[in-house]
Amino acid sequence: MLVAFSQPVAGQRADLEKRIQRTTLPNGLEVIAVPNPGVPLVTIEAAVRNGSFTQGPEYAGLSHLYEHMFFKANSDYPRPDEFINRASELGAVFNGNTREEVVNYYLTLPKDSIEGGMRFLASALKSPLFRLEELERERAVVIGEYDRNESSPFFVFSNQSGKALWTSGWSRKDPLGERSVISTTTPEKMRFIQQRYYVPNNTALIVTGDITAERAFALARTTLGDWKRGADPFVQNPIPPIPLLQRDTAVISEAPIGTAVLQIQWDGPSATKDPAATYAADVFSDVLNAPGSKFQLRLVESGLFENLGVNYYTLNQVGPITISGEVRPEKLKEAIAAIDDELRKVVEPGYITTRELEDTKQHRIVDAMFNLERSSGFATQLGFWWAVTGLDYFYGYVDTMAAQSPDDLRRYATTYIIGKPRVVGVVLPAEARAGLKLTAADLLVRRIRP
Repeated sequence: MLVAFSQPVAGQRADLEKRIQRTTLPNGLEVIAVPNPGVPLVTIEAAVRNGSFTQGPEYAGLSHLYEHMFFKANSDYPRPDEFINRASELGAVFNGNTREEVVNYYLTLPKDSIEGGMRFLASALKSPLFRLEELERERAVVIGEYDRNESSPFFVFSNQSGKALWTSGWSRKDPLGERSVISTTTPEKMRFIQQRYYVPNNTALIVTGDITAERAFALARTTLGDWKRGADPFVQNPIPPIPLLQRDTAVISEAPIGTAVLQIQWDGPSATKDPAATYAADVFSDVLNAPGSKFQLRLVESGLFENLGVNYYTLNQVGPITISGEVRPEKLKEAIAAIDDELRKVVEPGYITTRELEDTKQHRIVDAMFNLERSSGFATQLGFWWAVTGLDYFYGYVDTMAAQSPDDLRRYATTYIIGKPRVVGVVLPAEARAGLKLTAADLLVRRIRP
């Protein structure tokens, strides 16, 4: 266990800074070690500041395709399947994941395989070959993922809503990407991504589990110390700012589902430009989502919505705020009016009580602590925060959460939600839409429930 529940909430930063040990190699690679000898396993994870936020339209989906190519042939394992076979020899469980602002690759393996595992990961980072025949196979695999996603009745709605919210920045918010780009990519495009983003000074190596920090740092120097430093990818080629929504927009999608789903989205805060608002956003969402909150009592327990949730997704390049829930089609217009009415009340003094706030913060703090229990999960969590906000944000998360006040939550809601441009989207059966004669104009009227 990495953080004791018996500790007072204040001071978690000091405890994390003590437990999480860090060094930076001369080539810029940051190495992060979190010893935890509870189980004789070690997780090694590489987190790269890459993902959909680096993708213009011509590269839409290619950071994800690169993730698939990561576990293919490289200079040390050049023959087909040789790399995968080596992972089996090491007893490693491995995978990768592509998100908006980070791509991570991990191995979890027995502690006596740690040196081999480190060399294994180093080979993939330093010397991929991008063989055309392997790329063609992985293109088909990724297109298969695309097909599975596309078969969901919510796929079209999700894409329409995303494009409405992010407009010309959509490719930078969509890790899945575009079928036409994925199916026509080349080894040269993979090499371009590697040379720009897969450099040590844009990567963190995170080692957690049954290993000392000294051992982790020594192995990193041995296996990755010769990895050549590259140009800072975001100094020479800064990421264009995400265009902010300028006006209310409506999205209506038809799908063979048994109900209607209402979704309202806003541009939220950036984790680096307005970090204070991101802490308030998390607490605000939790307060409104709590069973027994005024928000849930008036909108769900009243029978208007079947369910309703509020969420903020922490990102550097503008995180979205989402309120979504299921509602019977005949209650749809009333439901929109009710949300408008309730959001106006949210910023009134006394709507969120001090008691509610304290209970919510304690739940969030306990959840944050539970996330530290499993070394492999903690490595992925560290990689995300390292890439998106920097670890200083993560160190201060619990302490800053505990300091949130009702005024902080009202300031957040007033700045980012109340009266701000939004995308109102609905997905519902075609016959239900026809029966309601639902138009975009119906979604754009800001109503007050009678």
